[in-house]
Amino acid sequence: MKISDVPEKGRFEARDDDGTLAGMITYQVTGNVVAYTHTKVEPEFEHHGVGGELARAAMEDALAKGRLVVPICPFLAGWLDKNHDYDAIVARSHRRVK
Repeated sequence: MKISDVPEKGRFEARDDDGTLAGMITYQVTGNVVAYTHTKVEPEFEHHGVGGELARAAMEDALAKGRLVVPICPFLAGWLDKNHDYDAIVARSHRRVK
């Protein structure tokens, strides 16, 4: 699987060896903040680790660029709950919801 940043589309793409789009994670950048908004994996590529590869590539990119990450996407937020290597760059809410 090849993961590429496609900034003109505001997303990272995962493509297989034939170039078929396997999945994507979309983002919006404002200043030094990147909000990851949605992750989609094509049905034929589900349960093969594509989402995790996209998440890791997106987070490594944010880390390399010194960006603060806002994980709007539920998939990425869940992935980050299990992968604490990026805690220092993730914006988390500390409000209690009653």
